[in-house]
Amino acid sequence: MREPSDQTQQRLRNLEALVEAGFEPFPYRYEKTHDAQAILRAHEGAPPESEWPDETVRLAGRLVSLRRMGKVTFAHLLDESGRIQLYLSRDATEQYRLLKKLDIGDLVGVEGHVFTTRTGEITVFVKKWTPLVKALRPLPDKWHGIKDKEVRYRQRYLDLIVNPEVREVFKRRVRIVRYIRDFLEARDFLEVETPVILQTAGGTEARPFRTYHNALGHEFELRISLELPLKKLLVGGYERVFEISRVFRNEGIDAQHNPEFTMLEAYWAYADYNDMAALVEELLSGLVRELYGSETITYQGREISFKTPFKRISFVEALKEKSGIDFDPLDLERLRIWADAKHPELIDVPSYKLLDKLFEIYVEDELHDPTFVYDFPAAISPLAKKHRSKPGLTERWDLFIAGMELAPAYSELNDPLDQRERFAEQARRREGGDEEAHKYDEDFLTALEHGMPPAAGLGLGIDRLTMILTDQPTIRDVILFPLLKPRAEGATDEGEEAEQG
Repeated sequence: MREPSDQTQQRLRNLEALVEAGFEPFPYRYEKTHDAQAILRAHEGAPPESEWPDETVRLAGRLVSLRRMGKVTFAHLLDESGRIQLYLSRDATEQYRLLKKLDIGDLVGVEGHVFTTRTGEITVFVKKWTPLVKALRPLPDKWHGIKDKEVRYRQRYLDLIVNPEVREVFKRRVRIVRYIRDFLEARDFLEVETPVILQTAGGTEARPFRTYHNALGHEFELRISLELPLKKLLVGGYERVFEISRVFRNEGIDAQHNPEFTMLEAYWAYADYNDMAALVEELLSGLVRELYGSETITYQGREISFKTPFKRISFVEALKEKSGIDFDPLDLERLRIWADAKHPELIDVPSYKLLDKLFEIYVEDELHDPTFVYDFPAAISPLAKKHRSKPGLTERWDLFIAGMELAPAYSELNDPLDQRERFAEQARRREGGDEEAHKYDEDFLTALEHGMPPAAGLGLGIDRLTMILTDQPTIRDVILFPLLKPRAEGATDEGEEAEQG
């Protein structure tokens, strides 16, 4: 265990002095009457040197600035709503001399009345104050903040304290999820909860995390999708269901991927993928108007229009046009030869995955405004229904925005015989070394054999949607605590290194 730094030792001495003066070191509660924004809103526009001595306010929050000037002290208090200036006076504030035992970062409660300064800043004239929590470590320097992004993610609490714009991102994320939930419930979708720990994780092609249950003596997997349990509910008689929850995929980390992320999945009996496209258009265009009062936003310097109807393109035709392929790309043997010549870096990619990889290379980056990519090949769509008029394709679309895949949707495969054959093909791929191939799920097949109605299904990535709607460049900027590699033993965070120095 490391020795406390000089700053921490000084803060401990300040805490001892406050206790000796009769303050409780870590009180249990503090009764607030206002927050900072409520006071600022109530007195907005007041002329300089206005004062409301008969109105008593009580606030609590963190000291983020402290400027002692002998007989008076100015400070700023930060609570969840924002920050407000405090004024304390030797002649009017109780135990004024003990203010020197407060440190920036401490949590305090204050009581007083509101006035405006000569410069027009709304301020609380503090008559009484109470130390609530002594911060034993200093905050990052206000002028330099936290320069290392990994420290911002690892110590998100500091990021939230010193960067108010970060707090706003996560508040907006809450509004996004609330709007989606209200939108679906208003259309008679029922919100449900399904298991996180499963015997067989399925619903997409991904590598799961595994865990061992001691009491049952069995290895289980964390879900990689919400799909299969929700489809079982359609078998059980529910006609419109959705879930917004975490899924887990044992995959790499980059600007668009975190191993733990949030998905919306919704299933709609007696509808198809065209119906689901219309629903998603209505959902997203309405959400953008709710947040911004417009159908146009800016993401990373480029405008995105959510005006409906969204653009629709064909997977196969877009791939042929952008790549220059002059044959049917569903001919996987010819595609293999072409890809080996043009893209030797894909030599180890199985033939059936070339379609996906080549589409990513040639097409995805150009899909900036919301675009439905329609009718995916059956080779990469093991849970989608065969297209009713286009051999080799399925009734699946993926919605792309800003070059990112945001939401796949299917006319769901409900033929248990066809599904059994596709699971068997996926099993052969696993035997051939593809660890992401879908596992054979007999339990799901049993449910299908009892009859699942025709249905449309949707999966929508909440984190990527939040990236776009809050103009954030990486998925880590919209997840409060993204997964990070453990620090090496003895390593310190940036803030701790600065403190030691």
